Amino acid sequence: MSTAMRFDGELAEIRFGCGLSPNHALATSPEDVLSQLAAPDLAAQAWPIPDFDGAMAEARAYISLRQEQREAVGTEAFEARNVALTEQRARLRDLRADWFRSRLLRCATSAQPFRERLTLFWADHFTAQGKVPALRYAASPYVESSIRPNVSGLFEDLLIAAVTGPLMLHYLDQHRSTGPNSPRAKRVSDRRGQDIGLNENLAREVLELHTLGVDGPYTQQDVRELAELFTGLGYSLKDGFTFRPGWAEPGAETVLGQSYGGDSAQLEPILNALRDLARHPATAQHISRKLAVHFVSDAPDRHLVAYMAARYQETGGDLLAVYAAMLDHPEAWQPQLANVKPPFSYLASACRALAIPPAALGGLSRGQINRFFLRPMQAMGQRWEFAGGPDGWAEADAAWITPQALAERIRWSMDVPARLLSTLPDPQQAADQALGARQDARLRFVVSAAETEREALGLILTSPAFQRR
Repeated sequence: MSTAMRFDGELAEIRFGCGLSPNHALATSPEDVLSQLAAPDLAAQAWPIPDFDGAMAEARAYISLRQEQREAVGTEAFEARNVALTEQRARLRDLRADWFRSRLLRCATSAQPFRERLTLFWADHFTAQGKVPALRYAASPYVESSIRPNVSGLFEDLLIAAVTGPLMLHYLDQHRSTGPNSPRAKRVSDRRGQDIGLNENLAREVLELHTLGVDGPYTQQDVRELAELFTGLGYSLKDGFTFRPGWAEPGAETVLGQSYGGDSAQLEPILNALRDLARHPATAQHISRKLAVHFVSDAPDRHLVAYMAARYQETGGDLLAVYAAMLDHPEAWQPQLANVKPPFSYLASACRALAIPPAALGGLSRGQINRFFLRPMQAMGQRWEFAGGPDGWAEADAAWITPQALAERIRWSMDVPARLLSTLPDPQQAADQALGARQDARLRFVVSAAETEREALGLILTSPAFQRR
């Protein structure tokens, strides 16, 4: 297959990485790209984010202070406790800005940009977000714990890590799901105000979004029985993931014709069901197509998808082998840049192309992070870490190319880079750094004719060639 492929180092950085950078040499082969995943995770070491357990201390502090504030209503202690709660809210917002900065710096500076792109892809595939104040800022630690360590292993391990992650269990209300015939249901069935019952959210999304796909070979009965199998999965802010036998539906459950579980409630049958779903041919097809859509084209060549899916099945869902198949196929190297960069990737690639110093980004306050990045991203259509639903952000170009979004990209490009750089680069140098061989004669002309360096930068960063990958 690879004999018909023409590797392009610049295209590799743009399509499979985070964009061109004057600070890093181009990859020389598909093997060079893949080797990034075998090397130590240098970007995570340079720009750390705590894992989920580490971040939960702040969430527990918030909950404790909130409870103390409520208990102090009408007393002399209320004002002091209200101030403490307000300060903790501000600390959580500061941490969110810090973690955003780390993720931005990883993309902007990493010599292993393929890892960064994969982390973004899988974080979106397994979208989870906090729905209460204490967990509203927990998405980055969730990604750090469940997603990033598993992007180059077996898909089943990534699936299990994401599905059993406390934030996922919270987001899809699994922590409330109770087997109808479980000991807990029988114990509290006569109490008013109790939220008792089976919740199918997690089971449905695992089948529809995470594994088999929306057109996969499952029925509503499969959803129901998988939901019953999942009862017992839970979490607490104190202990993280927990398995609660008293909440689990007794007996075996049948999913896609396979029986799981038995008389005693155990975690292992749930994990076995997830492993089987991960290895299913429909999952191979769904995951391969989604990867091809994200990295190559909104309408990927069917032969590319089939080639990746075959490798997936041959290896039992070895993601590194699937990535290798994608990079090995000539359709992945079509020279036309087909996909529009979503807002975060667009801003990160601009910082990377312009080699904005880490110190310039590291010195930004929370207010500046909001003003220079988070609010512009939202105006471009992407609210950081808060997608519209569990299916994550849209891959279709039309989702990002709207009049308002384009206007914000132009405004950002004309304004923010000049605020982050002490000296603006020569316009042609900037075009070479950002686009390499993908700048055409028309762009060279308009850049050379720009009245100011600031305007020239804006023209480069808003050119169609830079906005696509």
